[in-house]
Amino acid sequence: MLMGWDWDWDWWTVDFGDAHAGAAGVLVGGSEPGPVYFDVGSGPDVPSTTHWSAYDGRARRPRAEALRAVCACGWRGAAEYPLDWGTIGYQPLYEADVDLAGPLADWTAHLSAVREAAVPLPETLAALLGAVAEQLTVTAADAPLAALRAAGVLERIAAGVGRTAVGALRDDGLSAESVATALGTTYSKALVLLLSAQDG
Repeated sequence: MLMGWDWDWDWWTVDFGDAHAGAAGVLVGGSEPGPVYFDVGSGPDVPSTTHWSAYDGRARRPRAEALRAVCACGWRGAAEYPLDWGTIGYQPLYEADVDLAGPLADWTAHLSAVREAAVPLPETLAALLGAVAEQLTVTAADAPLAALRAAGVLERIAAGVGRTAVGALRDDGLSAESVATALGTTYSKALVLLLSAQDG
């Protein structure tokens, strides 16, 4: 599970950043419900969540009938996994032994299709990136300041290379749809990427 994301999502490890981050979603009455709001008294901010475990029918919340895989890109799994409320009883969902293996497997299959359509990395580059990531992980534990400095260097390198690559994509006349598929990202993010080249 990736750390640092909004806790509303059970993010599963992804290759493509948050564009294809997956989670367990819920169905109520055959459709996705809106967020659950928490009554914390008066105040301008009312906390809410879409985490599957909040839909347990307690405190006037809707009760989930089934789970399914969802992805940040908008994809939704076709398979539904009913919740056995006869077994769960009146306990909160977060305390119940809910099996998320089905939604996770469905999202993994979706991500495999995204990965198959994406442009492959050259083997030597993929191996180099893996080695750099491994070395940075070791350095972060042994010398965190050095790891932060290295991360800053990599960010500047990536930004420069990215500008050059986006400029080449613009010159090639690739559509946002093609770029999104090749990068394994969303259409909107690909469009922003291409527009940034025009502004630069």
